[in-house]
Amino acid sequence: MSKPPVVAGPASADRGAPGDPSVPMCECGAALPSAHTADSAAPATPPDDVEGRGPTAALRALMRRFARLLRRLPLWARVTGGVALWAVVYHYWLPTSTWLSQDLLGLGDGRFGAALEFFIYDTVKVLLLLTIVVFGVGIVRTFFSPQRTRALLRGRREATGNVMAASLGIVTPFCSCSAVPLFIGFVEAGIPLGVTFSFLIAAPMVNEIALVLLYGLFGWEVATLYLVTGLLIAMVAGWVIGRLKLERYVEDWVREIRMGDGAGDSEELDWPARIHAAWQAVKEIVGKVWLYVMAGIAVGALIHGYVPENFMAGIMGADAWWSVPLAVLLGVPMYSNAAGIIPIVEALLEKGAALGTVLAFMMAVIALSLPEVIILRKVLKWPLIAAFLGVVGTGIMAVGFLFNWIL
Repeated sequence: MSKPPVVAGPASADRGAPGDPSVPMCECGAALPSAHTADSAAPATPPDDVEGRGPTAALRALMRRFARLLRRLPLWARVTGGVALWAVVYHYWLPTSTWLSQDLLGLGDGRFGAALEFFIYDTVKVLLLLTIVVFGVGIVRTFFSPQRTRALLRGRREATGNVMAASLGIVTPFCSCSAVPLFIGFVEAGIPLGVTFSFLIAAPMVNEIALVLLYGLFGWEVATLYLVTGLLIAMVAGWVIGRLKLERYVEDWVREIRMGDGAGDSEELDWPARIHAAWQAVKEIVGKVWLYVMAGIAVGALIHGYVPENFMAGIMGADAWWSVPLAVLLGVPMYSNAAGIIPIVEALLEKGAALGTVLAFMMAVIALSLPEVIILRKVLKWPLIAAFLGVVGTGIMAVGFLFNWIL
């Protein structure tokens, strides 16, 4: 499959790394702007002379005027007002969605009505959670660049490094397509292979989106269980991979490459620049994952409305010992992020699936996706990829069996 052309622009001008030009770089994270580019990145405002061009053009003109009015407000007022508006909408969305589905649309209690009500409610709720989480972590991400993360891990003892790497994976939300440049940077910095894998496992799996959505949908108990077990899998899997001494299965060109020191990250950003970076992260990340979110919610709505009660208990219940390995095998070929898979998890649990089996399925989809394996093949040989899949898959199945046994 041919790679799409990379369009040069201000957000991607500094992505290339010195060294091998074939090194693939992540294209899905938000660019970290410098303090002097926060204002220059704003698009030019088109003219407002739209009279006689129809209601759509008039609405756009009104939105542009409103945007200009907002830009005149102090930064603190815009941020505070936005957070307050988010809180009001989130708090009142449940009664609002019930009124929309039952009173306004008159859906009733049938299967289609239940599915559509689930879709309406969860779409807005999940997107609201996603927006506030990405914005908050976008600010955190300005303090934790890849170069700074490598610097924190460099020179640590392996056991300490595994713990730190897994913990840093929570606050540095790099996606699976960041695996190649991050792996190269960690190897170049002399970080042990096991510590590197602890970070690469924790970053996509135990991320802020998964934790906040789990908390919002299932409560703090389930979110805490996911956090603890995800960190344990990342730490133990990284330690095991380090004990296996598989460094010879890293591609030769990775060990030979020399990356820059990231001098651009030494510039301290002011708060307007950090807020701008966070807002850019919201527009870029939410803009790219919203389709996955709605697809996951649609699947969850179909399960919620049309799958009979307790039907999933026979397939993914705690009594079916084979359900956990089957859930992991089903999850590996799939590709989704936490925001897209959690609505499906919610619907499966409602229909009688066991918590351990569902969590194993979710972890496999996020941490062992086929696209990530394909990306990692650029820097790893197949024996090391097989060890990675085997160790992490075994840890995920152990978590599934444990939760099915104790709950």
